[in-house]
Amino acid sequence: MSSRVVVITGGSSGIGLATARLFAEHGERVYELSRTGKGAAGVKHVCCDVSDEESVRAAIGQVVSETERIDVLISNAGFGISGPVEFTKIEDAERQLDVNFFGAVRVVQAVLPYMRQQQCGRIVFVSSVAAVLSIPYQAFYSASKSALNALCLALRQELRSFGISVSALMPGDVSTGFTAARSKDESGSDVYVHLQEAVGKMEKDETSGMSSETIARCLWRLSNKRSPAPLYTAGAEYKLFVLLERLLPKRWSNMIVGKLYS
Repeated sequence: MSSRVVVITGGSSGIGLATARLFAEHGERVYELSRTGKGAAGVKHVCCDVSDEESVRAAIGQVVSETERIDVLISNAGFGISGPVEFTKIEDAERQLDVNFFGAVRVVQAVLPYMRQQQCGRIVFVSSVAAVLSIPYQAFYSASKSALNALCLALRQELRSFGISVSALMPGDVSTGFTAARSKDESGSDVYVHLQEAVGKMEKDETSGMSSETIARCLWRLSNKRSPAPLYTAGAEYKLFVLLERLLPKRWSNMIVGKLYS
């Protein structure tokens, strides 16, 4: 499948930018949608805020007006917050879900009419291992990615008759600017004495994690699979963690994750 029209959200940096560059290197016609991106060689930037429905529809409309189709959607836009559930402001939690989950919904809703008309298309969500292994002090980030997995599974069945495939890739720790951009709320650290240690351990793991280019290659291969599965995990050790989560009683797997971040 060459010269496809590919839309990538959150394409200004990290995984999104690496993915946009890789797809362009393979001869695809790539549009990266973000608020602050500048594009790259073979990549066209379209200004888009996934938390704004009008902005999303205008961006997708621009792509279609120039290309008359959309073959692949990589839904990658997102950010992270951390802090105890008890002390997290509701507006911060809502913002987390609005960008990571409803942002993906807005883009999918804007893209689907064109994919349905084509009777083909591929949608790939960039989820996280945190979707299945909920991380302490990242409850709302984990919730947003878990919701994304659920959306993927339901949408996959809704779109079968239209020739549109839907999958989600769950990376483990990845070294990107995502870590530094995380919104950290340390309210309640006097009560939750493991908060700073847990977040510090998590961020250390991220900074020594996989490269953006590694995840980009996973997304490239996934976008070209003849019959993709619903969920994939990126990273050998994380595949093992996800497998153990499925096999072990939830009490045990939950306890193991807790021990890692306490």
